[in-house]
Amino acid sequence: LPQTLLSRCQLVPFHRLSERAMRELVDARAPQLDDEARGALARVSGGRLDRLERVLDPDSAKRRDALLEQARAVYRTPGFDASAAAEALAANAQAVAASARELEEGRVKDLELPAREAEQRVRRAARGAEREELLAELEELAAWYRDLVAVAVGAEDVAIHLDKLTELRADATRERLVGAERAAEAVRETWRTLEEFQLAPQLALEALFLRVQREFA
Repeated sequence: LPQTLLSRCQLVPFHRLSERAMRELVDARAPQLDDEARGALARVSGGRLDRLERVLDPDSAKRRDALLEQARAVYRTPGFDASAAAEALAANAQAVAASARELEEGRVKDLELPAREAEQRVRRAARGAEREELLAELEELAAWYRDLVAVAVGAEDVAIHLDKLTELRADATRERLVGAERAAEAVRETWRTLEEFQLAPQLALEALFLRVQREFA
């Protein structure tokens, strides 16, 4: 951009909400959940209202369970299948994309748009939802391996998955400490790559799980 434009720009930072603010929102929206579950959702949402909507979605619990099942299978299952793990995460994102497509189709129905423009809007909504879900899954995957490190060194109070402490205590061995740290960084690298480039999700996730499997090995 020309300097004449840059000199007239003003940086307006948008910070994520605090964990306390997120917890208050979760308490108000999901009072039926126990204390640990609400605390976990407040942390998993990462200070973002859109992520909070995602984790409060009734179908989100099933997707989250599928994600964490694959996160643990990497180091617990001898015959771990990276391709199947990638497919499970991709299927989660595709399910979210399908819901977004259906929602957007309802929105454009009454707008009297040309058919091509309407279809473009629907496709954009579906692609955006799928990509956002993939990035959110990677954030939670990295958080799981980060939690393994935290629990292994006795810092349970900073764990994000407060509702999964039983599983974390069982998994967080000293032998897995270095592997978990490297796995978390591998996931973060994949997040950065997917955030910047348009990659085939299945291939990117499969490559990630193969790398994570090697780190734990």
